[in-house]
Amino acid sequence: MAQTILVTSGKGGVGKSSSCVFLGYSLASQGKRVLIVELDAGLRGLDIMLGVENKTVYDMGDILLGRCDPYDAVVSSDYQQGLSLLPAPTDHWEELQQGDILWLIKAIADYYDYILMDSPAGFGKGFRIGAAAAELALLVVTPDPVCVRDGYLASVALEQRGVKGQRLLINRVRQQYVKSELPDLDTVIDQTGVQLIGVVPEDIWVMKAAARGVPLPSGSKALPAYQNIAKRLLGQYCPLAVG
Repeated sequence: MAQTILVTSGKGGVGKSSSCVFLGYSLASQGKRVLIVELDAGLRGLDIMLGVENKTVYDMGDILLGRCDPYDAVVSSDYQQGLSLLPAPTDHWEELQQGDILWLIKAIADYYDYILMDSPAGFGKGFRIGAAAAELALLVVTPDPVCVRDGYLASVALEQRGVKGQRLLINRVRQQYVKSELPDLDTVIDQTGVQLIGVVPEDIWVMKAAARGVPLPSGSKALPAYQNIAKRLLGQYCPLAVG
């Protein structure tokens, strides 16, 4: 039975989807079966970020509307064995019932070790569905005041929906910021009130790899951070590796 993890944020543009993708790569590289479930309906982009847009024919909506079987909609990565995507619906999102989506996630959980649910920003339908299905939430924030405040509000909203297990991922942190102003990262942790699981440094390769639909290269500064976050999820001890 898969552990279901909601990757979410209070606001958009913090690198939530890229974190979901590259954490998925890192977990799968550890030999785990990983399914990324996209909940950002109508604005989906994970098929491009995973390089499977040319293989994507069906989506979650097609399954629930009876147009295909689940295995027809799940698309496997060409770059990493064990990593797959269930794309969000491009239409009919409002017609799909929350209970049916939760049933689908539960039904496919037996086939995976981890299900990473990529939530849209804000607290709409996708967020509510992800929170209802999640055993753990990864709250993605960047170290700026607006994002930190919105991250706190997202944490409160998650707790109100029964998601007690939460971990903080501080994203897009400049190397010199980490080295010279580490107490400010402590402030981010204090203001969100969520236990830290990882700090991902600013890295141009995150944007490049996501746009090209390929994994992070070995020289990427962000790669060790995502690998270590994956190890922590697996219960292993490892350093932050933020430079």
